[in-house]
Formats: sequence, structure tokens, C-alpha cells
Amino acid sequence: MDINRTEQLVFGLTCVNYTMRCLLLSSVFILYPALMSAENAFPPTAPGVAEVKTLPAGVLLKSTGQGSYFDESNGLFRPLFRYISSRDIAMTTPVEISIENAAMFFWVAPSEVAKVNGDADGVKVIRMAERQVASRGERGGYSQANFEKTRDELLAWLLVQPEIMAAGEPYAVYWNGPFTPWFLKRYEVHVPVHPR
Repeated sequence: MDINRTEQLVFGLTCVNYTMRCLLLSSVFILYPALMSAENAFPPTAPGVAEVKTLPAGVLLKSTGQGSYFDESNGLFRPLFRYISSRDIAMTTPVEISIENAAMFFWVAPSEVAKVNGDADGVKVIRMAERQVASRGERGGYSQANFEKTRDELLAWLLVQPEIMAAGEPYAVYWNGPFTPWFLKRYEVHVPVHPR
């Protein structure tokens, strides 16, 4: 076999190998969210849409920190993950985030509530009543800039709604885990509301 033929063969195999790796990586990015799906506590708001929706009553687990969520996010997740892991509680989506007074909330599926056995290790059990919120859905990374942009759009929309008004502070709602690529992530901003 001459050198040109060998080089062509090696180059061809390299291209096939590269193409296979690209296809495999693409399929992981596409399938990962479906493979890692969890029970939803409530339906998501579509990206680019603002709406009013009712969130169900439920049990939530709360972890708190100091300052802004964007400074404390890793410290908030760990106690919640330890709590659900040690009790074999299935993960649900979404996760709710209080931004200014750093806090993270995990929803507990109704089928898993019996496994919750009180506050422990920095996690507080919250029984939340049904509530009505204004919601705006979006796609993108879970950054402070994205939160602030979506919050401002939601508050502007809320100002022109004749039937409802804000009844609390805006907070973030994150639907995807940390390994989901930013361009596949979905999030919402919620504001509690009540009638005018």
C-alpha cells in the first residue's frame, strides 16, 4: 500500500470517527432532558408567553442562604439533594428560587410526601397552599441577566392587566438540571398575584 493510500484511509477513518462522535454528542444533548425527566409539580409556561396560572397546594423543601441566590446557588442545592437522597424521595420539577433572600425550594411529589419526616440538616419542610401567579416562560441559561430581563418583561405585562395586581416579589422557576445545555434550558419568572 503506498503512502497516499494510507493517508487517505487514515483521514477517512478520522472523519468517520469525528462524525460518529458528533452524532453521539448531539443525541445526548437532545435525549438528556427526556432521560432525566421528573414529575412536574405544575405545567410549564411556554417560552415567550405571559399568563396567570394557579399553582397547586403541596409540600416543598426549603434551603436558605445569605444574600443573593446568584452568590449562593451551590450552597442551596446540596442540603436539599442530601435530604431527598437520604430519604429516597424522587426529584420533581421545577425548582423555585427566591433571588434576593437566597432560597431554593424543591417540590415533593404527592406520592412521596410520606417520606418527608420533618426539618433536618438545613432543610425546612413547607406546606404551601394553592396560589395564583403571573408567569413568563423563557429559554436560556439560569443567569442573573436572564432573570432580570424576564422579570422586567413580566412586571410590564402585569401593569396592564386590569383584573390582577402583584401580591409579592418576583422569583425564578427552573425546569432543567445543571447538565442541560443552556440553549435547551427552560425557566420562568413568577409573581404572586391577587384580584384588583
